[in-house]
Amino acid sequence: MIINHNITALNTHNKLSSASSAQSKSMEKLASGLRINRAGDDAAGLAISEKMRGQIRGLDQASRNSQDSISLIQTAEGALNETHDILQRMRELSVQSANDTNTTDDRTEIQKEYVQLRDEVNRIATTTEFNTKKLLNGDAGNKVTFSTNTNLEGASASVDSIVAGSYAITTTTAAERATLAGTAAVVNGDVTTGGAKSVTINGTAINFNATAGDATATRASFITAVNNANIGVVASETAGTLSLNSDDYGSSESVSVTANADSAMLHLTADATTNRSDAGVDVAGTIGGVAATGVGRTLTATSGNAIGLKVTLTGAAASATAGVRGSVDVTKNELTSHIGANQGQVMSINIGSMAATDLGIHNLNLTSQSGAEAAITALDSATKQVSGERSKLGAYQNRLEHTINNLKTSSENLTAAESRVRDVDMAKEMMNQTKNSILAQAAQAMLAQSNQTPQGVLQLLR
Repeated sequence: MIINHNITALNTHNKLSSASSAQSKSMEKLASGLRINRAGDDAAGLAISEKMRGQIRGLDQASRNSQDSISLIQTAEGALNETHDILQRMRELSVQSANDTNTTDDRTEIQKEYVQLRDEVNRIATTTEFNTKKLLNGDAGNKVTFSTNTNLEGASASVDSIVAGSYAITTTTAAERATLAGTAAVVNGDVTTGGAKSVTINGTAINFNATAGDATATRASFITAVNNANIGVVASETAGTLSLNSDDYGSSESVSVTANADSAMLHLTADATTNRSDAGVDVAGTIGGVAATGVGRTLTATSGNAIGLKVTLTGAAASATAGVRGSVDVTKNELTSHIGANQGQVMSINIGSMAATDLGIHNLNLTSQSGAEAAITALDSATKQVSGERSKLGAYQNRLEHTINNLKTSSENLTAAESRVRDVDMAKEMMNQTKNSILAQAAQAMLAQSNQTPQGVLQLLR
């Protein structure tokens, strides 16, 4: 028998310590609801769990980002709704002014309302903002500037996929108006009889008065009649020779004269039986070294880095047969919406400028019948442009709504996966805690018994 070392008590104490430690851990897990409370509980599981937590919180924030982006888009789209209403009223005024029942004073009053509406379009474009960010003044879209602007009249870049950079504009085929020049100068001897005359141009009868023996007065009467007819043809004369030109460039423009005695008298046709006609030519060229599509005097990039870039050339540049006509710089100022948990998971939101100048309605003139007619076409184009912008914003919003649904689903599934790694099974841990509690109590009882073992030595001393 020994009393210096109570091996039984030591062994029992070790068991008690182990049971107490296990019980403590079980109670900690039950209290926190987590299987992993520290790295020592499961080192690999902790690392995996923390990565999952980062992804979950990133997905949740990306969902909130997407919601904020939808709010921004709705703000811009709501403003454009009012711009649409203004454009419709402008068009209504143009149709009203185009009617010749109006006097000059009436059209002046109509013009006053148009000016106020135009200024409101500009105000909407310059003041619409979200969280102090301007939305419709071009700051949220592709910005187009001219590096060399002497030959370029206008440029726009509304396609999201365009790459920022500088693009040289070249022409290989000149844009041309449809043109018919008189076969000879009209002289006094050609105007042998005066009175009412008529020449059919582009299918429209142009009525004018001839003055016998006075070629100058006859030409002036004809030119005035053509230019007031609003048939897309402009008449002029040089040294007694009459010329007819379409008022715009391109293959869609044409000038035709139906032969009769009056057209032959003006030398617009060679005789009274031979009709004459001519069609315009579209410009051809490249943007950034890549062949572009030409319509009239406008080039549009349909491939390459500049896809979507549209440039209109001035008359001088359009009529040049070849060579560099200038260059255009495109700066991408589009907004970036971060819609994922990781780097680079973004979408771009491009909102073009909706100012009157960019819509092509800044200088409409409703004070004349011809100006009002031209305004109708310009406003139709502006309405189409605003409709396109609103359609694009609607597409952005629909995409973001699907993005939010996907983010929520991903977050839910990843949360479930993280829970399986980190959360404790409460029922199972209750079993462990109960077992460890009983073992600890039993060990305490046995330790008390073990501590009594050395008492047997006292029996030898009696």
